Parts: sequence; structure tokens; C-alpha cells
Amino acid sequence: MSEEEKDPSALKEKGNAYFKSGNLDAALSCYTKALKLSENEADCAVLYRNRCACYLKLEDYSKVELDATKALDTDPADVKARFRRAQAYQKLGRLDQAFVDTQRCAQLEPKNKAFQDLLRQLGVQIQQKSAQLNSTDARVQQMFTLLMDDSAKESDRHKAAQNLVVLSREDAGAEQIFRNDGVKLIEKLLKSKQEDIVLSALRTLVGLCTGHQSRTMAIVNELGMQQLCAVMGSGDATVSLAACHLLQVMFEALTEGMKRDIRGKEEAILPEPSKELRSMLRHLLDMMPAANVSGPGRDNAINLLVKQVPRKSLKNPDNSLTLWVIDQGLKKILEVAGTVAEIAKGPPLTDNSHMSCSVLLSKLYDDLKGDKERENFNKLCEEYVQQHFNLSVLEAKLRAIQTVSVLLQGPSEVGNRTLELSGMMDAVIALCASEDVIHQQVAVEALIHAAGKAKRASFITANGVALLKDLYKKSENDRIRVRALVGLCKLGSAGGTDFSMKQFAEGSTLKLAKQCRKWLCNESLPPTSRRWSVEGLAYLTFDADVKEDLVEDKNALKAMFELAKSEDKTVLFAVGSTLVNCTNSYDVEKPDPQMVELAKYAKQHVPEEHPKDAPSYVEKRLVKLLDAGVVSALVCMVKNESPALTEACRESIARVFLALVERQEDRGTVVAQGGGKALIPLATDNTDMGKIKAAQALAKITITSNPEIAFPGERVYEVVRPLVSLLSLECTMLQNFEALMGLTNLAGISERLRQKIIKEKAVPKIEGYMFEEHDLVRASATECMCNLVLSEEVQKLYLAKGNDRLKLLVLYSGEEDERLRRAASGTLAMLTAEQPELCARIPETTTHWLEIIQALLLCEIVDLRHRGVVVVQNMMLADKSLAEKLMESEALEILTVLAKGEEGVNSQVSKIAQNCLDKAIEYGIIKNREKE
Repeated sequence: MSEEEKDPSALKEKGNAYFKSGNLDAALSCYTKALKLSENEADCAVLYRNRCACYLKLEDYSKVELDATKALDTDPADVKARFRRAQAYQKLGRLDQAFVDTQRCAQLEPKNKAFQDLLRQLGVQIQQKSAQLNSTDARVQQMFTLLMDDSAKESDRHKAAQNLVVLSREDAGAEQIFRNDGVKLIEKLLKSKQEDIVLSALRTLVGLCTGHQSRTMAIVNELGMQQLCAVMGSGDATVSLAACHLLQVMFEALTEGMKRDIRGKEEAILPEPSKELRSMLRHLLDMMPAANVSGPGRDNAINLLVKQVPRKSLKNPDNSLTLWVIDQGLKKILEVAGTVAEIAKGPPLTDNSHMSCSVLLSKLYDDLKGDKERENFNKLCEEYVQQHFNLSVLEAKLRAIQTVSVLLQGPSEVGNRTLELSGMMDAVIALCASEDVIHQQVAVEALIHAAGKAKRASFITANGVALLKDLYKKSENDRIRVRALVGLCKLGSAGGTDFSMKQFAEGSTLKLAKQCRKWLCNESLPPTSRRWSVEGLAYLTFDADVKEDLVEDKNALKAMFELAKSEDKTVLFAVGSTLVNCTNSYDVEKPDPQMVELAKYAKQHVPEEHPKDAPSYVEKRLVKLLDAGVVSALVCMVKNESPALTEACRESIARVFLALVERQEDRGTVVAQGGGKALIPLATDNTDMGKIKAAQALAKITITSNPEIAFPGERVYEVVRPLVSLLSLECTMLQNFEALMGLTNLAGISERLRQKIIKEKAVPKIEGYMFEEHDLVRASATECMCNLVLSEEVQKLYLAKGNDRLKLLVLYSGEEDERLRRAASGTLAMLTAEQPELCARIPETTTHWLEIIQALLLCEIVDLRHRGVVVVQNMMLADKSLAEKLMESEALEILTVLAKGEEGVNSQVSKIAQNCLDKAIEYGIIKNREKE
């Protein structure tokens, strides 16, 4: 650490300098370091005051309030700190406190205009809020009266219920509903037999709870989780989903509400919500095995556990909630996993329940830390499976095998261990020959899930292939045949995309795929069986011949897309995988040719690409998929709230979208069918690779489409963050380039979008790419900066002293690369127009500045010549001495020629050149020859 880093006063001065130059992050860092070192109370008060000024500019108003309060604790007469706190209070909606602080500031400095202006503003805002509260109070009372009046018209009561929902979304309305004992009324509405009244009650509660911890805690305690879970567990899928959304909002309000600024406007000291959170989770776990809970209700409960229990980031060391759920509820979750729907004993399930359970078990297992925690999870699962498998009753054994199936689809390590329990595999193979279709189905599914695991594949290839072939050929039940077919598909695709690795005889995979397509189109089969045929195609489409046949079969594609849009969400991953294979959007590492030759010499296996996986074939397949309606299917898949839409599934969809927008002419089709909108959540909630793929697809769309049409309304602002995320060393140069191009387009639309780009801390990254060696990347970064300098905030960066930003633009204006030269000179023209004081600094940037400007004036490219004359005009208008320097050079002669507007000279250029000469005459530097 340098001496300067140890000196609080030096750090403060350094922070002040950073603050003046607009580098707020650096200023914050200096003030924070100084606070840690300083022991003097008065010095600390000044540092807190300075730091809160940074937070004020960064719009972090809660921190402004904290720091300003600390400064005022030491010096109550610190008028700057008090005024900053007043501004923060105003932004946080605490108008009374803002008024008190501003009034004190005005008493200390009665002539300060800023204080008087804020006092007037606050007076108006307080009056408006008061009037709004009074009016809202009357509306709430009116609606309550209507809803409680059984003699009122049904249509009026429904309208009142809807109005209550709208009111609850406003802060004032929510507060009035809550204070008028609205929760008790809503409780009565929840018991209504009318679906739309119950839905209105649930949506009103969503408004009351959103972002408000204290209200949420009161509502949880008043209504009770038992009642809310009973509503979610009801048979009505729409009501169940609305109740699930309410509980999701409640969870978020209680967990996120720990942040001070949304814990409740009344600033009460609230207790920790951990008791309420545990109570909510306990009730969700109790729903798992309950016979009186509907299938959709149980799926929603699983979905909530998936979203709320595991850590959002593995950087957070606390996984106590996961451990608590495993301890309290793992056996209850396994009860659902082991339920065989067709055997009456067990809770009601939907087609999605087992897949949802797999996802939950996988999420819990992935959230564990260290071998000890994982071993405990394994042990609990093994004990549960063993306990049922050891019973002599066949139903118990089936429950054990079904549980193993679910574990194999989720935490596969755990599934493999339970599969290795003594006698388990033998029982599975024996039951495959059962005469009971349900028993046979459970066993075949277990065998299929086991076949996908590397440890078991060789064993099953040796022992199970003959059995599966036998079932496929001889079974009279299509439900069994389609499952046996998928088992064969899995084993037949073990070579992946390696054309040389064929498990079965030539043509076998094509025959299997043909049968899969036939079953997929057979509407007399139940959706679960048709879903298995897509599962088969997900494996078989590693073979390019199968891909080609599939995209030619419009009926099969249509049937697959209809399944993707259906209620059965378990098909999502299979559809996603099939489409990734058909579009070749998986990652393929191209082997080094020299290494390939060495491998051949050493007689080692070398992977081969199928001839029909060449780019020309892939492009034709993409066109056929677009024609068949792939985009609308993908959009529906993204909309799903099911746990089956896992991160791996999201990544598949992002990969397919990226492949679909590769060709510029296809991007309009993707946007028109909702692809742009669907990509935004894929770029924020996905695997790391999935986020990159979705962000790159967004970049491609933003480059060639009008962003305001592709992403209408507020959605265009959501595109900025994914594009900025591509400005990273972890991304490829192409991804960097496309992100810069997309941001350039966005920055040219509006100041609000430029502010969003600045807020996402993109400017330093863009500046970094202006130094990139790659010509296109360097030029596109400069083009992006050209649009960003329209923002005053970016202009201030160029005004700050002690940096080479202006020098870089001047030098780039003299480069050979035409695109870079256009961008740099355009930026220079805009900057010198907006900030005339920069003109005087141009001669200081390089001794070649005059040559560079003259070269622009002489350039045959009209755009460059235009930029050159604008820069000269700006310099001449800014400073007479600069005008003299220019007129003493060859620039005078060039401008004279340009002003004549001879052939080849643009009229606009000619006009600006004449303006320059007129200014020189006005200054008296040259004489007007026309008057002589």
C-alpha cells in the first residue's frame, strides 16, 4: 500500500478529484477507504457528506440517507448533508421528512434559491398526496360496501372486485385497503364459490404484498398459510396458479424486504421474517403427500420450492434453507416421486409432477456443500427406496422403482446409487416382461432412464437391448412399444454426432426415427406416449439423415410443436434437444488437423462429421423449421412457469433462437412471431452459456431491425443489459462486435436509452474496445461512442482534464481505415459542437492535428469531408486564435475551393466552408475579396 493509500486526507482529495471528473465509482472507493482509516469525527462527517453526494448521483437514495444521517449526527448544522438527505427522502416518497429537512436548510440559509425551490415542490407534492389519499379512502369504502352487499347486482360486485385489484397496485390504494380492515373482507371473498371473485381477491392480495414486508407479514399471520395453501391446492387450475403467484410475491417480499428501503414505508423496526418463511415452506412440504391437494396445486407447490429454497448464487455461503427442507421434507417429496399415478394409492398427480420432482431433487442436491451433506442426502434416498423395495407387496416395489426413475432424471448420481441396490436392476428387467401394462411401463421407463447414464449403458446394451427389441416387436400395447423404442434410441445414439460411431446396423436409426414420427402424429395415443416419441427423436437426431427426414415431415414437425405448446411440460427438454440437433446449434470443437493426422497414425479413433451436417444442409433445415412454425413453439415454451423449463432447457431454446437469426433475412420473421420478446428472459435467467447465446441473438436482431419495433414499449430498455454483458473477455470477438453494433443502434434512439447504457457501466468497456487491434471491433466501438457523446454525461468525460480521450479521436480521424475515420471524425464534430471549450484542446493532442483536419477537408469521401468542415467551423466559432491558426495554413485555400461549390462538392459542405470564411472575415483575419 502506498503512503497516499494510508493517508485519509490524501484519499479524500483524490476522491474529490474523481468526483469532479465524473468517475463516481473511484470517488466512492477513495471515500470508503478514507473512512476506514480516519479517527477524527469531524473528518469522518465530511467524508460521509461527500460519499452521500456520490450515492445521490448514482440514485442509491437509501445509502444517501444513511451517510447524510451519519454526517448530521456529528454536525447538525451541516447544511449540505441535510439538503442531500432531504433530496433522498423526496425520492424515497417520505415527503414529510423531506419537508422538515428542507425547512431547516432554509432557516440556516434563507437566501438559497435551491432550498426555496425544493420547499415549494414538496408543498405541492404533500397536498397532492393528501388529496389522493382522501379520494382513495372514499373509493375503497364504496367498493367494500358493494362487495358486502348480497343484494347488489352481480355485475356491480364483479366490477367492484376488479376495481379493488387496480387500486391495490397503487401505493396509496394498497395502504387504504389494508388500513380499512380489507384483509378480513378479502378472506370472505376467498371463500366465495365464484372463480372470478376468488381470483380478484388473490390479485388484490398480490398488490398489497408486492415489495412490502410489513404488510406481507401481517397478511400471512392474519389469513394463515393453511388457508392460502388450501386455495392453491384446489381443483381449479387457474385459481391454483393465481394463489401460487401470490405466495411467490409473499416469499419475495419477505426475503428481499430485508433491504431497508422496501421494508415498509412506516419505518417500523420489523422482526426477522424467518419464522413466517419457515412456516410457509413447512405448509408447502405438507402439501406434497396430501390426498386432498389437486395435481396442479401440488405442481405449483413444487414450483415454489424450486424457486425459493436453493441459493440464487453459489457465492452465498448460506444453504441452511436447503438443509432444513431436506431434513423436514425430503421423504415427503420422495412420496410424490414414488407415486404411480395409475395405482390408486397415493396423492393425485399431473403429467408434469414426476418431472417437477426430479427438478426439485436436483436443485436441492446441487445446493449442497461438501461430501458430508451429499452423503446424508444419498443415505435418506437409499433408505426410502430400500424400505419400499424390501416389502413383499408388489406395489411397494413399484414405488421404489418409480422413485429410482425420478432420481435418475434429477440428481443422477443419487439415482445410480439407488439403482445399484441389491436386486434392483434384476427386478427392473424381470418386470419388463410383466403381463400387467402399468407394471411393465414403470419398469421400462426405469430402464430407459438408466440407459442414459454412462455407468449403466454398457450393462444395458449387453442385457437390455434384446429385451427392448423383444418388447418393441412383440408387445401389443403401443404405450409399451413407444417406450421400448426410446430405450433403443438412447442406446443407438451413444456415438452422439460422431458419424463413424454406429451402434446398430446401417439404416436402423432411420427405421426407429420413422416409427417415432409415426407415433408422434398418432393422435389416438395419449400425450404422454407421444411425448416419448419426441424423446426418441431427441437421441436419434444426432444422425444427420434423421434430421433431414424430420424437417421434410411437416406433419411430424407440426405435431411436435403442438406438444411443445400443450399442458404436458415434460416434453420441453426433448423438443429443445431435438431442435438443437436439427439446427446444429450445439458446440462442436474443431480438431487441430495435425492432431487428427497424429491420431490416425497412432490408429486412434477420430470423430467424423456427417456430410449432411455441412452448413448448406443446416441452412435449408433452418428455413424449413421457420416455415413449419418453430418460432411460435419456442415462444410458448419460454412462457411456461413449469419447473420442467430448467436452465438446461432454456439454454437449448437460446441456442435454437441464435441459429434461427443467423441469416439476416430470417430475423424479421423471428421478431414478427414474438422471438425478440421471448429472448429477453432467456438472456437473464439461464445457464452462463445460455445467457451469452440469447444475448448474441438479441444483438443480431438489434443490429438489423428497428429496435423500437422489435422490442416495443419499455421492453427496448431490457435489451441493454444483455448486450452490455457481451462486452467481456470471456466472449468471442464476434460477440463483442455484434454487441457494440447493437448498442450503437440503441444509443442513437433516445437520451433515455443512452442513460440506460451509461447506468449499466458500459462506457468504460466501450472505451476499452476503442483500443482493440481488430479493425472492425475498434471501429464499431468508436461508432458507439459517436452516438453516446450526444449525452452530456459522456461529454463531461471528454471535458475532464488529464485523459487522452480527445487525442484518440483526433488520431483516429487520420487513420486509413475509412469506417474508423468516419466514426472518430463524427464524434469529434459532435463533441466540438456541444462543448466548444474542447476545440482549444485539439492542437494540444498531437503535432499532426492540422494535417489530419486538412486531410479530412481534402478527402474525396463526402461524409468525411463534411465532418472535416464541421470540425473546422466549430473551432473557428469557439476561439479567434484557433481561427488564425487555421487560416494561416493550407486550410484557407481548401475552404476557398470548397466554398465555390465546384463539381463534386456537396452543397452542404460548400455552405459550411463559406460560413468558415465569413467568420474569418468577421474576425478580420482575411479580407472580403468581393468588396475589393
